[in-house]
Amino acid sequence: MTEQATITTTVNLLQDNIQVSAYLAEPKESGSYPGVVVLQEIFGVNVHIREVTERIAKLGYVAIAPALFQRIAPGFETGYTPEDIETGRSYAMQTQASELLSDIQLAIDYLKNLPQVKKDGFGCIGFCFGGHVAYLAATLPDIKATASFYGAGITTRTPGGGAPTVTRTGEITGTLYTFFGAEDASIPSEQVDEIEAELEKYKILHHVFRYDGADHGFFCNHRASYNPKAAADAWEQVKQLFGQLN
Repeated sequence: MTEQATITTTVNLLQDNIQVSAYLAEPKESGSYPGVVVLQEIFGVNVHIREVTERIAKLGYVAIAPALFQRIAPGFETGYTPEDIETGRSYAMQTQASELLSDIQLAIDYLKNLPQVKKDGFGCIGFCFGGHVAYLAATLPDIKATASFYGAGITTRTPGGGAPTVTRTGEITGTLYTFFGAEDASIPSEQVDEIEAELEKYKILHHVFRYDGADHGFFCNHRASYNPKAAADAWEQVKQLFGQLN
């Protein structure tokens, strides 16, 4: 597949009194493209998330990464030091599932209003905190293909409190791929088993990928836990998943 030249910009998504910043990447050549929402780690829409958004656009999608901490910490982005992790976690703990879903739908609606974006069926991809949120986003009717990378806590909690996110599995209508590292201490194998069992119980189209030797954050080449082999395989799976949107 030949990668396409892309253009990028930062846009503001407006709804009532809420303004959500988002990073937009799209093919430079005119055409009709599926839309994909990219969901951040706890580190904000930082360089890694922007790079992923651009990589997706190069494949022939219009990709948008909304700032999921906009209501709490506008403009926040950071690196991967222990202090950064502590700050990012504190912001993640202040999010609410209903607000996250509202902001993701806002991003989808923004894409729908772009003339070059197909209106029927969107993709979603998320990492870390965004991997958990992507599982939530898969319940939105517009989302037809979801890639959830190492989303911790899916079986034990939901943002803002309430029943764990895994209990909403039956609401998923599209295809869901999940990606986990076998060495990820934040997501024990029993939790991955529980997620897989729920997906099978509700007959959700899915694949659960487990990578031996991979840790949390294995897809991010800016982190010490980056695992090139696992990342490369996962990217091929993502391309196959989003291919069904064309």
